[in-house]
Amino acid sequence: MAKLVCTLEMSKERGVTITVVNADDSVTQTITMDGTSLTLKVAGDEETSTWVQTAEAIKISCKDFELVASNSIVCTASQTIDLESEAGDTTLTSGAKLSQTATGDVEVAGANATFTAKTAAKLEGSSVAVSAKQGLTLTGTSETKLSGASVTVSADGKLDLKSSGIANLEGATTTIKGAAIKAG
Repeated sequence: MAKLVCTLEMSKERGVTITVVNADDSVTQTITMDGTSLTLKVAGDEETSTWVQTAEAIKISCKDFELVASNSIVCTASQTIDLESEAGDTTLTSGAKLSQTATGDVEVAGANATFTAKTAAKLEGSSVAVSAKQGLTLTGTSETKLSGASVTVSADGKLDLKSSGIANLEGATTTIKGAAIKAG
């Protein structure tokens, strides 16, 4: 085991500093209490991690940060919580249910967005709008249904209704209008 150099400095102006130096591993550990903040610092040859605590805040700076709990982790803020990954991916994974709830609006944005359900997916609201700037495709591999009290299908240009099998158009009253109607 490496020999450690331990120092304790006490000053009425600068507070208390405890330093442990491990020269063999090039690591210096420092605890500083200056009357307004508590600072924990571990410095190596390439990286340094710090914990700075004041009466108002705690700031942790390090290369990698891992928080592990055997039961649960609760993060609560009366104002704002920000999670940001500046250059890498961000992943939320749950071994059970994943819930997100907001009393205000919910916004999901990205270059591309994919939502996948292994069994059923549901999108519900008092009003639902789906729009695409270029193309919109709705596909069901076995069955696709579109229903409502009133359903309108319209096109500014050409409208095609096609079936490779049987096509049925049925209603209590059926109206077909056009400047020219071609059958067959």
